[in-house]
Amino acid sequence: MTEGRLSILLSALAALLLAACNGGTADTTPGTSPDTTGAAGGTLRILSHDSFAGGVDDETFAAFTEETGFTVEVVAAGDAGGAVNQAILTKDNPVADVLFGVDNTFLSRALAEDVFVAYESPALDRVDPRLIVDEELRVTPIDYGDVCLNYDVAWFEENQLEPPDSLDDLVAPEYQGLLVTEDPAASSPGLAFLLATIERYGSEWQGYWESLVANDVAIVNDWDTAYYSNFTRYGGDDPIVVSYASSPPAEVMFAEEPLDAAPTAVVTDGCFRQIEFAGILAGTDNEEAAGRLIDFMLSPGFQEQIPTTWFVFPANVDVELPEVFAENTVIPEEPITMDPAEIEQNREQWLDQWRDIVTP
Repeated sequence: MTEGRLSILLSALAALLLAACNGGTADTTPGTSPDTTGAAGGTLRILSHDSFAGGVDDETFAAFTEETGFTVEVVAAGDAGGAVNQAILTKDNPVADVLFGVDNTFLSRALAEDVFVAYESPALDRVDPRLIVDEELRVTPIDYGDVCLNYDVAWFEENQLEPPDSLDDLVAPEYQGLLVTEDPAASSPGLAFLLATIERYGSEWQGYWESLVANDVAIVNDWDTAYYSNFTRYGGDDPIVVSYASSPPAEVMFAEEPLDAAPTAVVTDGCFRQIEFAGILAGTDNEEAAGRLIDFMLSPGFQEQIPTTWFVFPANVDVELPEVFAENTVIPEEPITMDPAEIEQNREQWLDQWRDIVTP
C-alpha cells in the first residue's frame, strides 16, 4: 500500500484509511484449530506501512487473540518501501514476526535478501491464483488494489466530451492538458502508472511519454496533490487523474451529502494491479503462531474488513464486496501486471529515462 495502497484512498483520505476496523468476531480459517486455552500466549508483531497501522484498532485482531492467546502489535515503518528496508536491515535480529504490506513493486528486493521463511496457508486455496506470484510461497497475498485513471463525470458531461477509454486516448488532441499523474520516483500510484505504460507500449514507452508531455500532462509529487489540488472534482484544472479503482466508492462513502451515484468513474484500460503480501520473517521465535496469523488475515472475518478500512480488495474469493463498492466501481478484467523481478532489475533505469523525458 505505499502512498496509502493504497494504500488506497490514501493519505488524503486519511480519515477513511485511518478509520477503525469494524468490530465483531472473525471466522476461523478452514483447516485451522482454534486454541481457546491461551496456553501459547505472548505477542506477535507485524512490521507494516503506516496506512495499515492506522486502520488497526483493539478489535482488529481480538478474535485471533481469543483463539490463540497471542496479542498482536503493529510496528509502523513509513511506506511499503520503508517497511521492506527495515526488514532487510534487521534480518539478523528481526523487529517483528510477520512483514505485511510488501507489494509486487518491492517484492523481489525482499525475496533476494531472504527475509522470509516459506509457509503454505491452508486458506490459500480460497485466493485468486493470479495473486500468487512466488512459487516458493515465501509470501501470501492478502489484498490487492488497481491503480487506474479516474475522471470527473460532471466535467465531461458539461463540456460535451466523451471520457477517455484507453491509455491511447490520453495523447489525443482533445485530451490536451486534461491529465494529472504523480511522480513515479516519489509516489506509489505514479510508479504503477509508469509501469503500466512500460508494459503496454514496450520499447515504445518513451515515445508515449514524450507524447504525454507534448499533450501537457501535469506531474505532481504525490497522490494527495493530484487528487485534492489538481483534480477538477476538488477545484483543480485536470478532469483525469491517476488514482484507484476504489476511489469512486470512497467518494460516495465520505460525501458530505448522500449521493445516488459516484461523481467519479474508472477507466478500466491500463489499470496496474498492486498486490500486498504477508510473510513470516526469518529468525522469528514464533514461526508457528506467525503462520496462524497469516491464516487469520485470510479468514472471511478479517478479509471482510479490508475494503472499507484500507480501501483495497480482499484476496479471499469467498468474500463479497460491500454494496457501496459493488455499485460504484469496476474491477478490471485484465489488469496490467509485471514480474516483480523485472521491476526490481529495471526500476532505477526506467526512472532515469523517465526523468530525461519530463525534465525540461
